[in-house]
Amino acid sequence: MTREIPAIRRHLVVTGLLAISTAVCVVLQASILASVLSGAAVSLLFGLAGVVVARAALAWAQQMLAQRAATTVKAELRGRVLDHIRRMGPLRAGRERHGELTTMVTRGLDALDPYFTSYLPKTVGAAVVPPLVIAALAVTDWISAVVVVVTLPLIPVFGALVGMHTRRRTARQWALLSRLGGHFLDVVAGLPTLRAFGRARDQIGVVHRMSDDHRRATLRTLRVAFLSSLVLEWVATLSVALVAVPVGLRLMSGDVDLATALLVLFLAPEAYLPLRAAGTAFHDSAEGVAVADRVFATLDDAPAPQRAATGGVSDAHDLVFDDVTVRYPDRDMPAVTGISMRIRAGERVGLVGPSGAGKSTLLAVLLGFVEPESGRVTVGRRDLADLPLAAWREQIAWVPQKPHLFAVSVADNIRLGRPGAPIEHVVQAARAAAADEFITRLPDGYDTLLGENGSGLSMGQRQRIAIARAFLRDAPILLFDEATAHLDAESEAAVAAASARLMAGRTALVVAHRPALLDHVDRVVTIRSGQR
Repeated sequence: MTREIPAIRRHLVVTGLLAISTAVCVVLQASILASVLSGAAVSLLFGLAGVVVARAALAWAQQMLAQRAATTVKAELRGRVLDHIRRMGPLRAGRERHGELTTMVTRGLDALDPYFTSYLPKTVGAAVVPPLVIAALAVTDWISAVVVVVTLPLIPVFGALVGMHTRRRTARQWALLSRLGGHFLDVVAGLPTLRAFGRARDQIGVVHRMSDDHRRATLRTLRVAFLSSLVLEWVATLSVALVAVPVGLRLMSGDVDLATALLVLFLAPEAYLPLRAAGTAFHDSAEGVAVADRVFATLDDAPAPQRAATGGVSDAHDLVFDDVTVRYPDRDMPAVTGISMRIRAGERVGLVGPSGAGKSTLLAVLLGFVEPESGRVTVGRRDLADLPLAAWREQIAWVPQKPHLFAVSVADNIRLGRPGAPIEHVVQAARAAAADEFITRLPDGYDTLLGENGSGLSMGQRQRIAIARAFLRDAPILLFDEATAHLDAESEAAVAAASARLMAGRTALVVAHRPALLDHVDRVVTIRSGQR
């Protein structure tokens, strides 16, 4: 994580400087307190107060900077993950469990807070403070310094042994939480289907079992964390005793003076304290580290290649598929094999064939959702892979089989075709798509807020809003992917009529099983088993 994010490196440098300052304050505080208690001038108490205030200020600054670093890193990681998902494209992202991705980006990354606010500062302190304290002890009493040097490694050794066990348990805990979140989202999304088949109540038991597994995993992790704290406290207490007892005996025999003995007793616990604190903080941050591993594993999954942004895009050219073969990463057989065809500018072509033949894959190639394994698609004489993807998509309007409507107003859903369009243009597009009639009957007309994925509208109404988007976009190339599937006869007729008006004068590639849209194309191409 440190190598990937510059903000963490900067935070480590600042934290290291603060830790050095804290170590200096620790030594000064112990020296002044030992001097005062051994009979030095009481005026040194003012210096002691100043050191205490300085330590408090350093602790406050460290906490504030750690919280700021945590916020910065979480924002950067969220941005990277979301950008990675965007570059993956809808086809690859659709194969991921959306609930797990959502849990990782939200609740998961929030678990990084203890890593930055607790574990990282304490780990830096554990690397900086003990050496400086040991150096001060060596100057004061080398025998005590040797005892500390010998016993100090016991804390990280025992902490590492318990920590490895904790890491495995925490990774399992996070995996169960991620699985629970993903399954719960699937249940909520599929609730209508579950109720239709009478299986909704069964899912209550499934969610209960999964949450119970997560509860047990969490409790097992907490038990290990408490055990680790006990072990570290026991080792630190025994180590301090190994320093304190000999110093007390030497003080009684007169081998050391009172000021030296007090200084050793004040400094010895400070040598062990940072390591104990880092060991305890490790368990608080273990979940965040597990999430970070999952985040970087997701980012290491290679996204779809990005096209070079060279030159502009012209729409007045033929589209040519030249021996195109497409293979999805998780499939052995190619989706389409050696497809070649020419779509003249302004021509309307229908694609027919059985489900899974590869029709939608050809649309995905044009949309830039998937890259051909071999062959190429050309626009005029230019390879589609050489065109800037964003500019190319500006030339396309896409009406999918199941258009997604967002939980915003009807007008804003239509404006997805051209963000910022005035309401007059939105209304014109809706009228052209035969959507104005039902929109005006909604409670607030075009300002009506829709539910998630257009909840409250019929499938035919959703399709007409999607066609209104395409009208508003006014793109020269149209892609229809089963736009009339799952519609009743009346809705199909309305969508087909609106689609015919939309296709007039434009280049169109229409995937369809039913004749409603095929009646309006110039020719039909049949695709079977990924071949023409």
